Amino acid sequence: MIKIYAPASIGNVGVGFDILGAAITPINGSLLGDLVTIQSSKTFQLINKGIFSKKLPKRTEENIVWKCWSKFCKTIKKNILVSIILEKNMPIGSGLGSSACSVVATLVAMNEFCKKPLNSRELLLLMGKIEGEISGSVHYDNVAPSYLGGLQLILEDTETISQRIPNFQNWYWIIAWPGIKVSTAEARKILPKTYQKNICIQNSRHLAGFIHASYTQQPYLAARLMQDFMAEPYRIKLLPNFIQTKKKIKEIGAISCGISGSGPTIFAISENIKIAEKISLWLRKNYLQNETGFVHICFLDLKGSRRIG
Repeated sequence: MIKIYAPASIGNVGVGFDILGAAITPINGSLLGDLVTIQSSKTFQLINKGIFSKKLPKRTEENIVWKCWSKFCKTIKKNILVSIILEKNMPIGSGLGSSACSVVATLVAMNEFCKKPLNSRELLLLMGKIEGEISGSVHYDNVAPSYLGGLQLILEDTETISQRIPNFQNWYWIIAWPGIKVSTAEARKILPKTYQKNICIQNSRHLAGFIHASYTQQPYLAARLMQDFMAEPYRIKLLPNFIQTKKKIKEIGAISCGISGSGPTIFAISENIKIAEKISLWLRKNYLQNETGFVHICFLDLKGSRRIG
């Protein structure tokens, strides 16, 4: 029996639309992500468990885990009969890489179960392909950090898909999911098909500056440059009172704040645990829309997907 955990992730990380992604883990040690357990079986079985399992499709063939199993079998040209248990602990359409968690955990588990017929690059390519079929376009800003851990820069070079870049160890990442759903595909549709030259230059300047600040360990410069010119101006209408929330969070003391992936989850960054706790408390009282919403204070998850037990 093999049990794999894949952590949640923050796509875009403000300044890096479809280019940056960060794996996160709550500082209290809880697992914020999906778990997949695989063992031998005479027939294929898929069992859904976990907090958000009731939100999954009723038909097995529509489940992401089934799609991963099917694609993996076709890739290695073998029909592997297994029993799979998915512990769906990530809300769907949250902006925290929910689909990526399931994709990564399933493919890593299948690869481990089959004695690793695919290398890490082949596995990541397959993850990106399946994630692309779900969201409408191939992108790695959730699957790469969930699989490899840390803060990942997506290159999609012929040889290198992604590269880990240095992080700031004293940064606390506060994430808040309000308890409502935003479709990734729909969130991508509202973006313009073309951008003005000055916007592209401004975004490139901030992204290059952020990467430079990360390598030279300048946290305040990095935080200032974490601005989203590509998606945030169009997606704010999908989030509850985002502009007022962002303003308040910065007043409390956050050094940066933005939309996680397609939203509606937002993230804030603080270097001080007391300020992080104040931001967390304010978000619980003012940003959550229902009882299913949550707030976590996190560090970057540097391990990525891993075997549990």
